[in-house]
Amino acid sequence: MQPNMSSRSDGFRQPVLTSQTVTLQQKVLRNTYLLLALTLIPTGIGALIGLNMNFGIVRANPIVSSLAILAIVYAMFFAIEKNRDSGLGVALLLALTLFLGIILGPLLQVALGLRNGGQLVAMAAGGTAIVFFTMAGIGATTKRNLSFLGSFLVIGCIVVMLAVVANIFFANPVLHLTICAVFVLLSSMIILFQVNQIVQGGETNYVSATLTLYMSIYNLFSSLLQILMALTGQRD
Repeated sequence: MQPNMSSRSDGFRQPVLTSQTVTLQQKVLRNTYLLLALTLIPTGIGALIGLNMNFGIVRANPIVSSLAILAIVYAMFFAIEKNRDSGLGVALLLALTLFLGIILGPLLQVALGLRNGGQLVAMAAGGTAIVFFTMAGIGATTKRNLSFLGSFLVIGCIVVMLAVVANIFFANPVLHLTICAVFVLLSSMIILFQVNQIVQGGETNYVSATLTLYMSIYNLFSSLLQILMALTGQRD
């Protein structure tokens, strides 16, 4: 459903939001936040499972494992988007968050093996929450439509994913930290953009919106944690 348009004196057209449109936008935003909160449950369960798993095979074959994980994740993305208008889309989304929680295991094992590991995890989680609520708040309250950021963010995602794939083979620590820093910036901008699109009526499907926000939060947390570990991690 598209909002009505009216002409301004400067020749541009701007949306005139009807009460029905506003109600739809509020419903999408509410359902997105509810489903996003729900995704944290399987993520937490998966993380606990991952913490107690032996990832020896993954560590012994990092290139194959990383490529396999990427293939599974992107296949799940496709399946979720294809079924986003049904309950199956929600189930697939929750399955994806469980899987992503599990593959946090190796990172959390290394982090919690540090002397200040628990503190670093808490700092990364706190930083993620601060960034999310700040950017989501700005996206929801600004009157400006930020759809012009869409092309920039798509290009940014493509470039950073190409860098991720390249570094699977090169395993360069400096490039890895650079990628993490870019993920922090890009994820923050995506949260701002996605929430704004819901409020402005550019996104009307809460499953798709939740998937985008969840992946931004996930990448934000894991990237912040890796940066903190590299800069302030204390080994025994």
